[in-house]
Amino acid sequence: MEETPLVEGQLISDRVFVSNVDMIHELEIKGYGELENEKLVLHQFESLYLLYLDRLVLRKKDQKINFNTMMTMCQKTDDGILTKFLIYRDLRNRGYVVKDGFGFGSDFRVYERGQFGEKGAKFLIFGLNEGQQEKMGGIQKKVEEITQMGKEPIIAVIERRGEIIYYKINKINFYENKSKTNENVLF
Repeated sequence: MEETPLVEGQLISDRVFVSNVDMIHELEIKGYGELENEKLVLHQFESLYLLYLDRLVLRKKDQKINFNTMMTMCQKTDDGILTKFLIYRDLRNRGYVVKDGFGFGSDFRVYERGQFGEKGAKFLIFGLNEGQQEKMGGIQKKVEEITQMGKEPIIAVIERRGEIIYYKINKINFYENKSKTNENVLF
């Protein structure tokens, strides 16, 4: 895992901004954030990850914000932030560059190792907590949309103990069960 530089960020509303040009460049190369008006805006899960690693010094005005405070703030606007953070952390720790998903119910775009900046994301990942109910039709629709884009859909299931298991899924067809009745058959 590459060492991420110590980053200074400013929390404004619910967004984290990095304005130091050198830090922006270092973070961009590693796949963090999105450029906006010459500042780098970090997603909540990215900010949490960097806080978790003690690589981000985050301030809101003059107050320093730590991981727990930021997590509490994020949970007020996003019920699924803990799930996203756990998946993001796991993928980053495995050496993948992870970006925010772009619809279709996906949480993340994931690039093959060494391919960020050279090729598009290969995988689209959406997370589920163990025991969370999801309609099969909804999953089927996500899979179809993702595969039509030429990406590989993956479900990341977070077990109750916090372990994450990844399932690569393919298009599935469910056929309607029709009972075969023959009126001439006697029982």
